[in-house]
Amino acid sequence: MRLFRNRSEAGRRLAAQLSEFAGRTDVIVLALPKGGVPVAAEVSSALGAPLDVLVVRKIGVPWQPEFAVGAIASGGMMVLDTETMNELGLTRASLDPILVAEQRELMRRESLYRGGRPFPTLEGQVVIVVDDGLATGATMQAAVAALRTRGPALVVVAVPVASRSACAMLDRVVDRVVCVATPEPFYGVGVWYDDFDQTTDEEVLSLLAKQGYHKIHSKQKNILEVIQDRVTFTEAERKSVLKMSCSRNVTRSATPAFWALSVASFTSRGS
Repeated sequence: MRLFRNRSEAGRRLAAQLSEFAGRTDVIVLALPKGGVPVAAEVSSALGAPLDVLVVRKIGVPWQPEFAVGAIASGGMMVLDTETMNELGLTRASLDPILVAEQRELMRRESLYRGGRPFPTLEGQVVIVVDDGLATGATMQAAVAALRTRGPALVVVAVPVASRSACAMLDRVVDRVVCVATPEPFYGVGVWYDDFDQTTDEEVLSLLAKQGYHKIHSKQKNILEVIQDRVTFTEAERKSVLKMSCSRNVTRSATPAFWALSVASFTSRGS
């Protein structure tokens, strides 16, 4: 039995369970692109809270990419489920190609969605992190780890549907978990939607613009397209990506330097 017609409906139902945060000036809604943006847009609108994005990329099993064994997020954060990796016979080296590819996609999305806009100040804020659902919770765990370095007063994870195990895991690392439904057996997030088509970059940008997030001018878009077409990693950059710390104690000063180097080298190689 389906629970939601689409992500927008799921967002409206989720917003109803977050009504206590409506009208507050210290609340910000962060969406995990891409699927979390249509859900978060409804939450943001209902609560009267600003909408922003936190880019997170799932690290999947080589032979089954949708099965996550970890994730990376903006800010140089990485979480790996070493227990599951051991059970599957996976080593860090076997994930290296996936880590490089996902880091490249993370950087692409950061450039596209943020358009040069700085990450919002979260210190002392109530941060509501929204996605379209939770299966293992690894992606959301990475997002939370990244957010904690920004000093928020309260972190709330909010999703329309999730596995009970993912909710239990996240309940130990955030202040609140809000979920409309936790069906068992779970099967997967998409099972509970009538329409679970992949959200496109164009849809993400349109929803962000409607919420007053930012506007990307044609000149900026052209620059971004050039960067995206010409992104390649040198061996030194590849090693920099793979040296990302697995702990939550990544220094915040290291990441911008790496990103500045990477974007500059991509652009110079394409010119």
